[in-house]
Amino acid sequence: MEMALTLAAKGRGQTSPNPMVGAVIVKQGKIVGEAWHRRAGSDHAEVIALKQAGKKAQGATLYVTLEPCAHYGQTPPCVDAVIEAGIKEIVIAMKDPNPLTNGKSIQKLKRKGLRVRTGVLENEARELNEIFIKFKTSNKPFVAAKTAQTLDGKIATVSGRSKWITSVKTRVLARKIRDEFDAILVGINTVIEDNPRLNGFSRKKRLKKIVLDSSLRIKLTANLFKGVKKDDCIIATTAKASKTKIKQLERKGARIIICPSNKNGIRMKWLFRKLAEEKITSVLIEGGSKMVGGALAEKCVDKLYIYIAPLIFGSHSALGSIDGLRIKDVKKAILLEKRTIFKVDRDLLITGYPRY
Repeated sequence: MEMALTLAAKGRGQTSPNPMVGAVIVKQGKIVGEAWHRRAGSDHAEVIALKQAGKKAQGATLYVTLEPCAHYGQTPPCVDAVIEAGIKEIVIAMKDPNPLTNGKSIQKLKRKGLRVRTGVLENEARELNEIFIKFKTSNKPFVAAKTAQTLDGKIATVSGRSKWITSVKTRVLARKIRDEFDAILVGINTVIEDNPRLNGFSRKKRLKKIVLDSSLRIKLTANLFKGVKKDDCIIATTAKASKTKIKQLERKGARIIICPSNKNGIRMKWLFRKLAEEKITSVLIEGGSKMVGGALAEKCVDKLYIYIAPLIFGSHSALGSIDGLRIKDVKKAILLEKRTIFKVDRDLLITGYPRY
């Protein structure tokens, strides 16, 4: 199962809206088939491994990181392929959270006489597919937020300079992590001040770029429009936006979404539900302090990536990494759970899950 999980992880960032899945077929102590799901619309891991095994699949054991699907999607149900191949035993890391399967395949396999074991390395499997699980169980995208800060929690000096707080290697890692998500989200201030391209690390990754811009201040010459396909740039705005500017942006190939607003600007919860309807399963927020603070205030953030550089700016008026929560009682502070700490060059990366 460890091998199957390692295989599954090779599909990271490439399988959306499908999960990452790995499969290993073993017969008489030898591996006769192994595969991972590469992208949506292509054969699933179990089917590829079964084709590789051929007649050797008869009487073999299949290890798979997720319950085989029981429904027709872009491909036929994998559970039928497993049964037809003559597999005698199947070891499954976790049940499929998709309501269209969710235990149905396990029951069918048992009815057909296969020995079924579940829950092997389930925690690791759930962590691997945390995006897919959130999307299928809540109809909302998995939302992560990233910030890069100094030891004293600042993202810019007192004069507003922020390039560069983290090292080159750290920034490369941050771009690689972008590729794990369907979309990257920033605020209009980030676009105006930094004029970023918002590209991922791999040229093969088609990353959607989302900008929160309540009054459409974005320039038609912004870098993020360069080299992108139609509708890959999404501008979330409000009813007060200029209709003329909307038409100009649409001619640039941008998609405009009119959102309800609140005191902080655009209602992010509403926007994320809308994005989920368009099969955007995950979003990485890379906005400024108010953007991250606003998302945390609306309890939208599922995971945090906090890059910390060994620098000190030492000024009360320097911009902090998170703003807008207005927490008055220490007991009501957001707690970061399941924390991990990685050393990246001279910097640290802390990841964790907010408990509201």
